[in-house]
Amino acid sequence: MIKNSEYVGEVISLGTEGEGVIRTDDGTAFVPFCLPGERVSFKALKVSGSAVYGKLTEVHTLSPHRTIPVCPVFEKCGGCQLQHADYELQLDFKRKTVENSLRKIGGIEVEVSPAVPSAKQYGYRNKLALPVGVDQFGDNVVGFYAPRSHRIVPVSYCALQMEWSKTLISALLDFMDECGLKGYDEVKGCGQIRQLVAREIGGKLLITIVSASKVDLSPLVAILRKSFKNFTLLNNVNASKGNVIFGKEWHICYGEGFFTAVEDGIKYKAGANTFVQVNDEIRSVLYRAVTDACRDEDAVAVDLYSGGGMLTAMLANACRAAYGVEIVPQAVACADELKKLNGLRDKMFNICGAVEEKLEEVFSRTAGYKRVVVCDPPRKGMERSVVRAVARSGADKVVLISCNPATLARDLGLLCGTLAEVDGQLVKTNGDADSAYTIQSVTPFDMFPQTKHVETLVVLHRK
Repeated sequence: MIKNSEYVGEVISLGTEGEGVIRTDDGTAFVPFCLPGERVSFKALKVSGSAVYGKLTEVHTLSPHRTIPVCPVFEKCGGCQLQHADYELQLDFKRKTVENSLRKIGGIEVEVSPAVPSAKQYGYRNKLALPVGVDQFGDNVVGFYAPRSHRIVPVSYCALQMEWSKTLISALLDFMDECGLKGYDEVKGCGQIRQLVAREIGGKLLITIVSASKVDLSPLVAILRKSFKNFTLLNNVNASKGNVIFGKEWHICYGEGFFTAVEDGIKYKAGANTFVQVNDEIRSVLYRAVTDACRDEDAVAVDLYSGGGMLTAMLANACRAAYGVEIVPQAVACADELKKLNGLRDKMFNICGAVEEKLEEVFSRTAGYKRVVVCDPPRKGMERSVVRAVARSGADKVVLISCNPATLARDLGLLCGTLAEVDGQLVKTNGDADSAYTIQSVTPFDMFPQTKHVETLVVLHRK
């Protein structure tokens, strides 16, 4: 294919990014915003060997699964990939994404359960994080980054967010205009306001304004009080040049700076940088599925990458005791506070350190007890040393939670013996005869409707 030329083809499937896959005589084209069964025209934007990355120009044959996107900046904003597909197709895409990743990357042939749907397909996100900048005319803008860029696409609301997002965006812009403040210009390194971050916790709003230097937010408090009854407002100062949202300097401008909430019987305090899954309903369903899979009064649960300790506390109530391992000191401090709030002094034990360094210590502490291991790593997956330690742990059950099907497939392949490490490289084996574990179930959860992302729960039993 030739760059900038137009082609016509039929979409045979969706790729891992939610884009349409089109086979041609010259190779394979990947074109966003089209659906299987559609005949489309597309322009070749990038040609790399036999792979072509294209832009949709016309749909000649419509899929019965095509819908009208509700968002006016869909296709411009980098947040959603699937608003043009109905929910039935979205759920099927996510199940197939997990199934294909396990087979192609991990060498694992296993039945993947249908994806657990979200009750809300829009308005489900409890967290908002938007960059603030200026447009080409010097006017303040709040929005999302366009795909593969730091160009802000201005928005007045986001369809995935809860209703309060529209009011909050408008309030921030009014405050900036009133006080003569400018959005941050990443190129020139000037401007005051960098990010708007907010989260709803139990019907209460926790709002943070990230600025390049300390800002007087009292006028914003007055504006917010007209629309919101229960909120707290913080100013985070981030003078760095990098892409990290928060700096180290915090100021409480209104309220206490945190809220106390209850999740499935567990009391916890949530601050601006406390990790909580963005979809409240699916988070509860997922965590209940994890605790049900681990429930055993005679077993000790080992929760790896435990964060603020929410799941560790649930496991402590479902098992004899639970150990949480987490590398971020602030998260471990939150877990210790949660432990006190819930009276789990003798059942919940939080350890600060890298999982790969603390795992053997935890296993030695729990020697002699029946064990279940829970792993909820970041997108990059588990370190190889952690996979090896879990494989030889002797745990009766291993439960994996993952937001990245590719790294899940890699880690699961190593645990099940369909992948082996040879001279530092991963190679597929002829089977899993030498593995200690076998897969009981693989279940996708749709934590992120309208997007390509999927959360997956895998339960393994010791052979």
